[in-house]
Amino acid sequence: MTPAFERPDLAGDLLHRTAEARQYRHRLIRAQLPAAEMGRARHLDIANGNVLRRIVAEHGWPTRALVGEAGVWAVWEIALYADPMADFQRLALRLLTTAVEQGEATVQQWAHLHDRCETNADGCQTFGTQYRLGPHGPQLVPVESPDELDQRRESVRLRPHREALANLRRRLGWAPPDGPAHRLLSEPVPLLAGVSA
Repeated sequence: MTPAFERPDLAGDLLHRTAEARQYRHRLIRAQLPAAEMGRARHLDIANGNVLRRIVAEHGWPTRALVGEAGVWAVWEIALYADPMADFQRLALRLLTTAVEQGEATVQQWAHLHDRCETNADGCQTFGTQYRLGPHGPQLVPVESPDELDQRRESVRLRPHREALANLRRRLGWAPPDGPAHRLLSEPVPLLAGVSA
């Protein structure tokens, strides 16, 4: 049976890469990585970003026709975590903007990558999708005009912030802000972008 897209080889590679990096990030978030493996997730993100950069140079922003539905989600996730490659991450945001306009990506994906680029550039975000882990769980990275956050989130079809944060805390296994922390972290953990807030 022939796949419904042109490059199943690329799709398979992208999916494998994101699954491997995600496994390391989840263990890092849950403080389950031995010290010797702490840099492995970052190394994978850089390697994945370089692979995506080559794919973009050859094909443009990968579409469903090229890598399928799961493949375009993997492309977005790789771009989202390409933090050490700021110039490429900003290029990915511009390409993703066009992909959204063409129906090849979601506005929610765009909002997450937009916030990630802003957070990496100046530490302040627009849509409130980026969190850092603190001693009591996920904490929102600063947002511009916090009183208008839910209106901006609604404009890109994201749930209200409180609802998104509660869902994130549940998925990560953290008690509510007024309850005791389930675990203590000795140092801050990287941004938690891929956890859809």
